Amino acid sequence: MKFFLTSMFGRETSRGDRRFGLDRIVFLLSLFILIVTVLMPMLMIVVRTFFKGTQPDWALFTRVVMAPENLSAIYNTVKIGFFVTLFGTVLGLFYAWLIGRSDIPMKGLMKALFTIPYMFPPFFGAMAWSLLLAPRSGYMNKWFMQLTGSTSPLLDINSIGGIVFVETCYYFPFVFLQVVSALERMDPTLEESARIAGAGQWYVIRKITLPLVLPAIAAGAMLILISSLSHFGVPAILGFSNNIFTLPTKIYQLINRSAGSFDGIREGAALSILLVAVVVIALYIQRIVLKTGHYDIIKGKSMRPMLIKLRGAKIPLLGISLLSLFVIVVVPLFMIFIVGFLKAYGLPLTLQNLTLRNYEYILGQSKMVRDSIMNSLFLSVSSGVITMFLGVMIAYVVIKVKPRGKGFLEMLSLLPYSIPGLVLAIGVILVWSGAFGINLYNTIWIILIAYIARYVSFAMKSASASLEQVHYSLEEAARSCGATHLESLRDITIPLIRPGMIAGFFLIFLPAMRELTTSVLLYGPFTRTLGVAIYAINSEGNTVQASALATVAIGIIIAGHFALRYVTRDRKGL
Repeated sequence: MKFFLTSMFGRETSRGDRRFGLDRIVFLLSLFILIVTVLMPMLMIVVRTFFKGTQPDWALFTRVVMAPENLSAIYNTVKIGFFVTLFGTVLGLFYAWLIGRSDIPMKGLMKALFTIPYMFPPFFGAMAWSLLLAPRSGYMNKWFMQLTGSTSPLLDINSIGGIVFVETCYYFPFVFLQVVSALERMDPTLEESARIAGAGQWYVIRKITLPLVLPAIAAGAMLILISSLSHFGVPAILGFSNNIFTLPTKIYQLINRSAGSFDGIREGAALSILLVAVVVIALYIQRIVLKTGHYDIIKGKSMRPMLIKLRGAKIPLLGISLLSLFVIVVVPLFMIFIVGFLKAYGLPLTLQNLTLRNYEYILGQSKMVRDSIMNSLFLSVSSGVITMFLGVMIAYVVIKVKPRGKGFLEMLSLLPYSIPGLVLAIGVILVWSGAFGINLYNTIWIILIAYIARYVSFAMKSASASLEQVHYSLEEAARSCGATHLESLRDITIPLIRPGMIAGFFLIFLPAMRELTTSVLLYGPFTRTLGVAIYAINSEGNTVQASALATVAIGIIIAGHFALRYVTRDRKGL
């Protein structure tokens, strides 16, 4: 027993050590929850794909992957992911440099506005741009054809190019936020030394600035790539009408078309393996890129990088930035908002065609909408609270206890963030649909389990950042005064990390409130979520009602973000 305890926790432990008893319970409980919610779904996907009963079966995987329509979906997925990552990285890098290192005016406003697309689900943007640029019914295309007499639309958003455009608009903030933070903290002496030696501005940017922020660029680009590869909403809204499928939409079609049959779920699981393989390859490429050098950009002294004077380019670049913000942020939000007030989609955008009837219907008469809002509120709050405490437990084990199994525990907590939501949903279906004697299919509980697995990394990272700032001497001082380990946690550690815990709750509540990709495979007749309800209403052709409900969702999201900012405004004082 002594050997077992030493190997598990990396130190010998006396029989009366209460700290060890509590730490061991927290470690084992966290490990058990992660195995059940994260590891088992992933293993079940592999088992159901490559085994039929107890016999190995590769025929299904080969047949599904080699089907022509699935090969086309693979090609579309990779193509869209590549171009979204390329354009999103270039766009995010340009605006990060402009705001972080130049003397362009209105920086605070632009920085705030450029983060707005990060707040809203991309499928809202797909809805908005479809309202404008659908080939025949889009308002901009109708105006163009009326003015020119043309029978061809100006632009067709229902295309691969349209999908790339919308996803780029909503994913470039991943690179923007990562890089602008790195640029603002960079040691300026390296660039100044190069300028003193006679290097030009473009040489300094190309040879010094960009290589030093390469980790931030790679991290943001990887977030874009993973998000694009696994995204369901935009390709579904803009691609289905032209038979443009990606792996996520093809997985959804296979399972939806099979009416929940086990063969359909197995086929979806086979494609899920392929989607995970694409993501793993992307992560491997990122590691190769980051192995090419060391990137020490922050020094001990407090410094501010020298701002580059734009001179005559200042006003043109400001105009380009404001125009980009108008197209990316203002236009989509305005279209969703105004169409939500229309009597019918397609009517001119005039005052006499506006009404409150859509809001009266969705909020007062539609039981499905009311139920979806209540379901999303329940799931968001429940998953936020449960996952917040789970994340604190895991972070405490990893940061403070540091057992030998902490690496495995940390890997399990971060795994769902790298796994597409549809893949996780299929794994959850396979585990919780009677395979182990518990059938939660078509209930709200299976969605809750998926949310807990999906967002545990958010809570773990938020709690880790707070726990890193709490010195171990504070707990030791409490215990030296006679407090038990549990009392020192309750009275010292938890109060100090409470702002981080609340921030972690909102970091889960907000994406869970608008979630679609995971829920679209898990909802039942009475367990639709808000995102699923908006998608379903829009797919049925009730565009004005879908826009009205999307406006309500946007209001909830904005209120949540203000609450998050209020809660976290004093976190720097920890």
